[in-house]
Amino acid sequence: MNLSEYARYDAIGLRDLIRTGEVTALEVETAARQALAAANDELNALALPPFATALRHDVDGPLAGVPFLIKDHGPVAEGVPFSLGSRALPGIVAPHDTDLMARFRAAGLVTLGLTAVPELCLSFATESVKHGPTRNPWNPGRGAGGSSGGAAALVAAGAVPVAHASDGAGSIRVPASCCGLVGLKPSRGRVPCGPDMGEPMLGMAYEFALTRTVRDAAHLLDAVQGPGVGDKYTAPPPRRRYADELRAKPGRLKVAVTTTAWSGSAVDPEVAKWAVRTGRLLEKAGHDIGADTPVIDWEDVTRAWVAEGVAVSSTLLLAPRQPDPALMEAVSRRFLETARSYTGLDMMAAFGAQNRVTRSVAAFLTAYDLLITPTLARTPAPHGTLRYDDPAHTPASWLRSLTDYGPFTVPFNITGHPAISLPLGQSDDGLPIGVQLVAAYGREDLLFQVAAHLEQAMPWRGRRPRILI
Repeated sequence: MNLSEYARYDAIGLRDLIRTGEVTALEVETAARQALAAANDELNALALPPFATALRHDVDGPLAGVPFLIKDHGPVAEGVPFSLGSRALPGIVAPHDTDLMARFRAAGLVTLGLTAVPELCLSFATESVKHGPTRNPWNPGRGAGGSSGGAAALVAAGAVPVAHASDGAGSIRVPASCCGLVGLKPSRGRVPCGPDMGEPMLGMAYEFALTRTVRDAAHLLDAVQGPGVGDKYTAPPPRRRYADELRAKPGRLKVAVTTTAWSGSAVDPEVAKWAVRTGRLLEKAGHDIGADTPVIDWEDVTRAWVAEGVAVSSTLLLAPRQPDPALMEAVSRRFLETARSYTGLDMMAAFGAQNRVTRSVAAFLTAYDLLITPTLARTPAPHGTLRYDDPAHTPASWLRSLTDYGPFTVPFNITGHPAISLPLGQSDDGLPIGVQLVAAYGREDLLFQVAAHLEQAMPWRGRRPRILI
């Protein structure tokens, strides 16, 4: 299997080749290792050199033999060091698998490496001082998004068909938009978060993956969804396999479209038009489309978002080995300072804000089946735009800079609703543009039904990034 042939297949395509004996799992892994080496030279997207030996996995799993990567937000996989993209956390070794990693292994995914992240995963740009910027395969002068930017760059370039990702404010959907990928943030409680956490980032962080096709996302969610032992809460079980939803018709839907950011941030008309076009296409398909938006108080969003950053920092402050602030970037140090002064009353106020945002969006989604928005407010940003290591930033000013870039994602981290970014648009200069679909709690089935239709009606597979293995 040569590299150009390898890069043409998504995860299910590779799995099927292996199952029918057209190629062996070893041949696929060999091609993946060659692809990773070539892509990383161009993109700077790995946090460590590829593993000498793939992590242990079930050779009979539903995705057996499919190359895979995990994200350096750790701990993820037993024995694998993680650093959260920080010089202050020098290779802490995970003592055991997360529940999700155990499911990745059981699915048969062949884990070959660790992908780069911004420090503490607190940025929409993967540009840590530790590793330097991860480059976007569509334009190396642009960022790949964050915090799952390393994963996104390597999937988009064809190095692997699928990679682990997580989303605390948009960190699956933002890099999906930047790199022309499918990025699903599942409902709160859909994917297990244990055993070390019951509510990651106060229940506002979610784990899943980045893929090039909708079917890969559906098959992977089938493999990893469901409650873990001792989980604090879990999403309602699906009616059937998500892979079966790809062929199902959703019936006539009531769909709201908005391109106005609740934060008041400016939205590039070139980006906004693709959300509008998506609505018009669904209208032609027989759905009821209207311009409407939930009422979201952005002060409440910011209050909950600051608390999420404090939760990340507090985890470090409670760790047996304290990080050295002098080795951390400026915004990380600011959040550590905020965490030290944050009170129980501050946290209760943040929970109140989270509740108000959640109730408002949930009420809106009783009147509509779907909400369509842009994923980002602009096309992928040039390197250095967000300036995480700028000592002038406060937590509030930092979050404002993220808001101006990506104002549409974080509300649904707060509320727990499932949301997916689809690479439906392209700018005049050839950069990918994502469109976000949001559904009621637990309705990933509906997102897959509509996403599968849009993948056929507004296909993206024919588009190729500049850097493609």
